[in-house]
Amino acid sequence: MNLKKFYNKKKILITGHTGFKGSWLVHWLSRYNVEIMGIGLNPNNKLNLFSYINKKKLLDKRIDITDYKILEKNILKFKPDIIYHLAAQALVKKSINNPLETFKTNIIGTANILNCINKLNKKTISIIITSDKCYESVKLSRGYKENHRLGGNDPYSASKASAEIIFKSFFNSILKKNKKIKIATARAGNVIGGGDWSSDRLIPDCIRAWVSNKKVNIRNPRATRPWQHVLEPLSGYIMLSYHLQNNVNINGNSFNFGPKFNDISNVERVLKLSKNYWKNARTKFYKEKNFVEDEHLQLNTRKAEKKLKWKKIFTIEKTIELTMNWYKKFYDKKNAFKLLDNDINYYLKKNRNFTYE
Repeated sequence: MNLKKFYNKKKILITGHTGFKGSWLVHWLSRYNVEIMGIGLNPNNKLNLFSYINKKKLLDKRIDITDYKILEKNILKFKPDIIYHLAAQALVKKSINNPLETFKTNIIGTANILNCINKLNKKTISIIITSDKCYESVKLSRGYKENHRLGGNDPYSASKASAEIIFKSFFNSILKKNKKIKIATARAGNVIGGGDWSSDRLIPDCIRAWVSNKKVNIRNPRATRPWQHVLEPLSGYIMLSYHLQNNVNINGNSFNFGPKFNDISNVERVLKLSKNYWKNARTKFYKEKNFVEDEHLQLNTRKAEKKLKWKKIFTIEKTIELTMNWYKKFYDKKNAFKLLDNDINYYLKKNRNFTYE
């Protein structure tokens, strides 16, 4: 896949562009001959990745996706060729403390985006990003497939399952009839990588504690998650948009992006690997009351591997190495812009799905 050719002269809309994944995606796509409009809120933290990315090709719009009139006006005016919808309230704990905000953003916000897509009178490729947590929890050791039942024991998971249901209803009753629209959803596992300073996430919590020579509090060391470097699912979104352009049979489909079964790790292993890169890294385990999360979460990615030729490139060891080295260099005052470029260049070199940029 030739990224330079695919994105040439494309107008790209990225919602949630100020977030962790959104910032990485903006920086990556800014390498090409594109126009990017970002729609999102202000970054959550004073220290955030968005401050360091390439913004030369970005039209930066601070818009709440639940404000339909303003959202529609800006999207219809921009007329994007490709849409990546990442905007969301993405933290489980925050969803428990403020469920209404989570439901409003993740459900109504997604419905607003879908309605705007339907009103675009032009050929448009859209990827709606939800979550690996959209599946009903049945402790499935062999991994959730795209056709497994949706559900959620917490507001965040329920909101993402609802977003998937809304997408399917929009597609089957409305969008499927519009031959100009190609659309799919993407469900990605836990992403890590340099530049994430979000609250209540394992790696950012560790970094904050360790750079201050403090212990990090760990809730559930035995919990397994489909850990992957942030560039892995982003490459999946890119490949999905490319294949939607050429394969009508995947229109309206959903795809999982995550590690293979033999590369699934629990929190304890991730911590052990991460500690190798930090002197005096310390942890403290505790059990938080009234906070329930699935202990085992794994995705089956055979559909993406077969239909998109996508595959995860980095092992968990390499993922941790890249992530920890990014943070170490950042705190050693290295240029964050160049650190992002270096990781993207390395990923493109290792990923044979992508040819000349």
